[in-house]
Amino acid sequence: MESRTLVRRTFTAAADSAPSSLPADPVNDLTNDLPPDEEKSSSGARSWRVWLGLLISAGFLVYAFKGQNLGEVWAALKRVDLRWLPLGLALYFAGVWMRAVRWSVLLRPVAPASARAVFPIVLAGYTANNVLPLRTGELVRAYLLGRRYAVPKTSALATIAVERLFDGLTSLAFLLVATTVISFTAELQHLAILAFILFSAVLLGLVALTLGGSFRDRVLQLVLGPLPTPLADRIERLTISFLSGLGVLTRRTDLAIVAATSLVAWGFEASMYWTIARGFDPELASKMGPAGALLTTGVANLWTLIPAAPGYVGTFEAGVRLAVHGALGVPSGLALSFAILIHAALWFPVTIWGAIEWWRLHLLPAATPSPAARGETAARSASAASMARADAQTRPGRLSPAEAHAAEQDVIHP
Repeated sequence: MESRTLVRRTFTAAADSAPSSLPADPVNDLTNDLPPDEEKSSSGARSWRVWLGLLISAGFLVYAFKGQNLGEVWAALKRVDLRWLPLGLALYFAGVWMRAVRWSVLLRPVAPASARAVFPIVLAGYTANNVLPLRTGELVRAYLLGRRYAVPKTSALATIAVERLFDGLTSLAFLLVATTVISFTAELQHLAILAFILFSAVLLGLVALTLGGSFRDRVLQLVLGPLPTPLADRIERLTISFLSGLGVLTRRTDLAIVAATSLVAWGFEASMYWTIARGFDPELASKMGPAGALLTTGVANLWTLIPAAPGYVGTFEAGVRLAVHGALGVPSGLALSFAILIHAALWFPVTIWGAIEWWRLHLLPAATPSPAARGETAARSASAASMARADAQTRPGRLSPAEAHAAEQDVIHP
């Protein structure tokens, strides 16, 4: 109990410079610590969420297809000039590459991974999200990254959380630009306001976790104090690991690069929407200008954040129809045919390519840290220890040097 209290009191210093590779995976620690009854309960909850996602998708599909003449939708699809499709796909995959560049920047505090190295992992994550429920692709990415670079899954998931935050903020920026040209419906106004509140709250929460040292310390002690010591220690290691993945939020240059690459990546995807629209009837092609493409991309991305079936079935079609039919005034059947073709273009190529990369990545041997990597980890651990010692010695009423040293060793070698 005394050791756990000491760790709480040096948590701020240790978390701010957490080593890139922790001695154990906190996620697995927590999972392995669950009693059999709780494991069964967790499995039942996952099954319940899967069925809920399917029901949500079914509801949105009903909304998207309600009142549609399927013959007209099919006729509109047959009239599409597919010569625009290869260019649209090239633009889309250029955007995927930019997302790999962005992730490599987000990973700098925890792993020396290049964009070229993480690109196959990004593709594999897309495949998993398209074929598995509950956005499992994020966990697949974290697993594959950890297998290749020995990065704790919680640290990888923290970088992915920052990705999702910037995706949402970029979508809101697209909507803001589109409002200068396009009049929003009441539904789009409500969507924009709700998304702004949501992402602002997430941004403030992550910044508070990253910068709020003493406040974060008090909250951690309050939450973990009543818990059994083994479980509390595991949750603490998970928290430290997660915070190490948020390191980019304290690096202004990297943060600017992440914001810029987010805009470029989604700009490429919006260009794909605009390009493929050139192959449709003039009723759609003439109204899908740059502002319309930004609007449709932003709305579709925000709607796919709603938990649903794998591949965002239903939510994507409903979101595209809301933008193209509701705001741009395109006939609903033509708008739905556009949504179907765009969804197919976003689903099939990346799912097939990602499945190949997933298979290839599984054939690669698991990462074994090199002597240089072990030296870097030791150096970061020493840095964490030094910060903890300095924190204890310079703050009155904290810890004595001997207590601080004991706490440092418990954080670095749990």
